[in-house]
Formats: sequence, C-alpha cells, structure tokens
Amino acid sequence: MTRARQSLGRAGEAAVARWYLDRGYRIIEQNWRTSRGELDLLVSDGRVLVVCEVKTRTSDRFGSGFEAVTLAKQDRIRMLTRRYLAEHRWPGPVRFDVASVVSGRIDVLLDAF
Repeated sequence: MTRARQSLGRAGEAAVARWYLDRGYRIIEQNWRTSRGELDLLVSDGRVLVVCEVKTRTSDRFGSGFEAVTLAKQDRIRMLTRRYLAEHRWPGPVRFDVASVVSGRIDVLLDAF
C-alpha cells in the first residue's frame, strides 16, 4: 500500500473517530492488529461495543465504501472481533457499523451486519 493511501485511510479513520466522539462515544481501540488482520475502530457508548470498519475513498467512481465490505470481509471482521473479545472482557452486546468517507463526507451505517 502506498503512503498516500495509508495517509488517506488514517485521515478517514480519524474523522470517523471524531464523528463517534461528537456523539458521546468513547474510543476503546484504533487499528487493533493481530497476525490475522486488523479492526479499524472500536468504540463504546458505555454499554455497547461498536466495531466499525472504515472505508475511505477520494470518490465513489469505483463504488461506495459500503459496497467494499463484502460478506467475506464481514466474516473476517467477526472472526477478529471474537479474538478481541477472547483477549478483552466485554460485558455487553457488540454492534458492527460501517463508515464510508468519500471526499471528506462521512456516512455511518449503524448495525450494518
């Protein structure tokens, strides 16, 4: 991955983190990594753990960020979340969101899958 793409992705993740903070969520983890993959953003409203996959694009010419989260990607996120939960105790429910950032515009699909 090029530095420009990494920078774009990090900027999108930072913008989505701010979006959640502005709505009263607390950041639990950003870019939680294992040898099997990465979870972009984990936030909480105090009860629900939200796992958010962030897709950042300069345009929607090749489709939206939402379309990029295929069933295979959803399965990978679920697997990584199970691993996260095995390492960190979380007493409440878990929700999966997807955030699409296109040219600075943030759209978040709550409870996406």
